[in-house]
Amino acid sequence: MTGEDEHRPWSPFAVGGEAYRRSSEPRRAVVEQFEIFVGFLGFWALFLFIVTVWLEVTGQPALGWALGLAAVLAAMAILWAVRRKVLRGHKNEPEP
Repeated sequence: MTGEDEHRPWSPFAVGGEAYRRSSEPRRAVVEQFEIFVGFLGFWALFLFIVTVWLEVTGQPALGWALGLAAVLAAMAILWAVRRKVLRGHKNEPEP
């Protein structure tokens, strides 16, 4: 990392944040896979949310759909926590 990168101005369009930019290339690839899977689960969470709301509004039983939504949201939270742990990494890694 060069000295210029350390004093880079904040940008709302920067990808990943400082921890992402400092991590090694293999770690970035793993984090990107986590992000793809979180996006996949996010799509299904949105779908299940819409179905659950629709069933509630129309007065049909929605408990199964709501439990499915809760499971998907829990999986997303766990996956996001693991992603952060992988991104943080070990402190004693050698610098490339």
